[in-house]
Formats: sequence, C-alpha cells, structure tokens
Amino acid sequence: MTIPAFETIHLSVADGIALLKLNRPDRMNAFTGQMMTELLHAFDLTDRDDAVGAVIVTGEGKAFCAGADLSAGGATFDYAKRGEAAREETRIGDVFRDGGGRVTLRIFDSLKPVIAAVNGAAVGIGATMQLAMDIRMASTTARYGFVFNRRGINPEAASSWFLPRLVGVSTALEWCYSGRVFSSEEAHQRGLVRSLHAPEDLLPAATALAREIIDNTAPVSTALTRQMMWRMLGAAHPMDAHRADSRAITSRGQSADAREGVSSFLEKRPAKFSDTVSHDLPDVWPYWSQPEFK
Repeated sequence: MTIPAFETIHLSVADGIALLKLNRPDRMNAFTGQMMTELLHAFDLTDRDDAVGAVIVTGEGKAFCAGADLSAGGATFDYAKRGEAAREETRIGDVFRDGGGRVTLRIFDSLKPVIAAVNGAAVGIGATMQLAMDIRMASTTARYGFVFNRRGINPEAASSWFLPRLVGVSTALEWCYSGRVFSSEEAHQRGLVRSLHAPEDLLPAATALAREIIDNTAPVSTALTRQMMWRMLGAAHPMDAHRADSRAITSRGQSADAREGVSSFLEKRPAKFSDTVSHDLPDVWPYWSQPEFK
C-alpha cells in the first residue's frame, strides 16, 4: 500500500494491523471537511490492501476527537454560507450531505474489522463516528458526549440508526436529549464500550484483540461476517438472514479456506488461509433479494 501524505490523519500498517490516528492534536483532533475526505480515502486503502487484517482507530495526543471544528463560529453548520454548495458531491438537490454520515457509511461498508481505541474526549462526531466501528475500547480517562441539541442542531452521522441498536432507544434518547458529557465508565456500563483500560494499556489491548482476529480467522470469512451482521440489523425477517447464510455457506464451503480450516483443525495445527478479500470475496449482495427461498 502506498500511503499518501495525509494532513489531518496518520495511517500506518504493521503486522497486518492498520493504525489510523486522527491527527490534529493541537485542535483536539477536531473534525473538518478535509479530515472527512482523508478518512474516506484511508478506508478505501485498507479495504484494497490484503496485508491489512484489521483497522484500529485512535486519536493523536490527549483527545480522540472533540467534535466538529467550530472555528467558523455560528456558520459552522451552515454549509450553504460556507461555500459547500460549490461542491456538488456534498448535496442532493437543496439538501447538503452530512460529512459525518459519509464517514460512518463508509465504515459501515468496510471489509475489515474496525476497532476504536478511544484515548480521550469523544464528543459530537467524535462519538458518532465510532458507532459504525465494530468494537469500542476506551481509556478510563475518555469522555463521551452526544452534544448536538446543545449546539442547536441534531444528531448526525446516521447515529439515529446506529446508536439505538447499540445501547437501546431509551439510553440513546437520554444521551441525545440532554447532550451531557459523561464518563467512559457510564459508556461501558450502558454497553457502548466493550472494555476500559488504563491509558497506557489501551493500544496494547486493542492490538491484542486485532491479533486474535488476524491470527486465527479467514479474512474472506471475516469480511462476509462483518457485512452480514451489520446488514441484518435492518432486516425485516430472519428469512433474510437464512438467505444470506445459505448463499455464503454455499460459496465458502467450496473454497480453499474451508478445506484448510477443517484440515488444520483435524491435524491440530494453525490454519494458513490463502483466499484474499481482493480476489475471493463472493459478489453475492444483496443475498436477501433472491427468490430461491420462500
């Protein structure tokens, strides 16, 4: 992978793990349009690179992401006045696309597992961008806030879809109604965060989890599993999952990975999976639109 000279993020790859750092530490990694563009590009890169087995997202410095950069003052969210109208990709008719939503939708489509290692303040888009990530781990010093109503706007980044599915609608509404900032301990207690870690232990713990995935599972199977789990959250009936399962098992059951997975288990040795996401991922979406199962 050739990594561009990003300005607002930093991306590196080592031993199968892509480490993506939000990199505006002097601004507490506040989110900008440039950061959005660079995040979209970064996830395109990690998806295409078969050397990447998992992505860890964290922040440089003391914050994860303190929310939108408010340096434009009262016009921060007035995209028309800020000249966003000139960028046709940001609008659909008279509606301007939310930049945070573009990021979470891209993460939703990721073919690699995404782990958030939340090292500090995660407010606004700093909180909502994590919702499309698969597993959230946090420092004991991290703090969260869905502060939109206190800024006179509304929750964004497709969080009205993601957040209730993760923590339940009552907690989601409480956090968004009040807009209060709360501790990572509360986030953990209410199910938003998988585990809490001392600041110095956070990245090692996230790395260990990524290694558990990379070292023991087939990348194509993991890519399929990620997409199946996320997409089935919106399914109307378990038959949709049955269609997806059946098509995926039919495809994967014929693969070299399936033969290796069984053989390595019977021979009591580590598996060496050879199929790659770039070449062997079945082109079978959307499974549930097919009529073969009634």
